[in-house]
Amino acid sequence: MSSQDSIGEAITAEGLKSLRAELHELETTARADIAKRINVAREMGDLKENAEYHIAKEDQGHLETKILRLQARLRAAVVVEAAHGGDAVAFGSTVELVDEDGGVGMTWTIVGPTEADIKQKKLSAESPIARAVVGLSVGDVAEVQTPKGVRRLRVVSIW
Repeated sequence: MSSQDSIGEAITAEGLKSLRAELHELETTARADIAKRINVAREMGDLKENAEYHIAKEDQGHLETKILRLQARLRAAVVVEAAHGGDAVAFGSTVELVDEDGGVGMTWTIVGPTEADIKQKKLSAESPIARAVVGLSVGDVAEVQTPKGVRRLRVVSIW
């Protein structure tokens, strides 16, 4: 399933929870902090030449844009149940792969593009590696075109 097909944007339940928490934080704490900064800057005098005021107003604009984008993502989000323990790699699966040429192992959880985070080992379902391994079973090999050439990745385990 593409993360942007006609039904919405695929996201895991964990990703949806995280998105809601981030939105709540921005709508409450972050907005209050910006409002305080604007009020303090107003008290400094002439607004035309008040750099602190203009910076705070610009930050407020960025914050409101971010809030609008998160709200739009939430409206478009469609929770896709993570496939755990299946025989094939699917959205939400955690898969262990080994590079057949270099012997290097890697573990990824296949998630929606907005949840992707390399540091947390979360790989976008739209990435070349994820697209190549979705549907494969343990022992299958995917060939993935990378900037350094074709990589052969073998599925070691799925959970």
